[in-house]
Amino acid sequence: MVQGCPLDFVGREYRIEVGSTEQFIDMLFYNIILHCYVVIEVKVEEFQPRDMGQTSTYVSIVDGMLKREGDNPTIGLLICKTKDNVLAQYAVNSVKNPIGISEYELSNLLPTEIRETMPTIEEIENELSGK
Repeated sequence: MVQGCPLDFVGREYRIEVGSTEQFIDMLFYNIILHCYVVIEVKVEEFQPRDMGQTSTYVSIVDGMLKREGDNPTIGLLICKTKDNVLAQYAVNSVKNPIGISEYELSNLLPTEIRETMPTIEEIENELSGK
C-alpha cells in the first residue's frame, strides 16, 4: 500500500474466469477505508456507451465472485481520453452499479522536465498505427 493511500493494489489486467470465458480487468484495487473493491477501466479513446456496459459487467463480476461478507458494493471508475458529458450522464444513469467516468490528460501527469522529453500522444498513436 502507498503511504497515505487507502487503496491496496490487487492486480493489473486482473484475470477472472466467468463461465467459460476469461475476463481481464484493467486494474483492481481494494479500498481499505470503504471496505470495497474498486474496478478501474482505462480507455485510450473517447468515451463510448459500450465502455459503461463493460465496466458495469466487471463491477457485477467482482461483487459476485470476490466480494466477501462485510464488504461494501464494488465501485467502478471508467477513465477515458475524452468524453461528451451529456452522453456520459445518460450512460451513468442507465446502470445500477456505482460507476464514475473521468477524463485524463497525460501531459498533466508528468513533471515538466520529463514531459518535454516524451513523445506526444499523436506521435505514439501514429507509431502504434504504423503511420
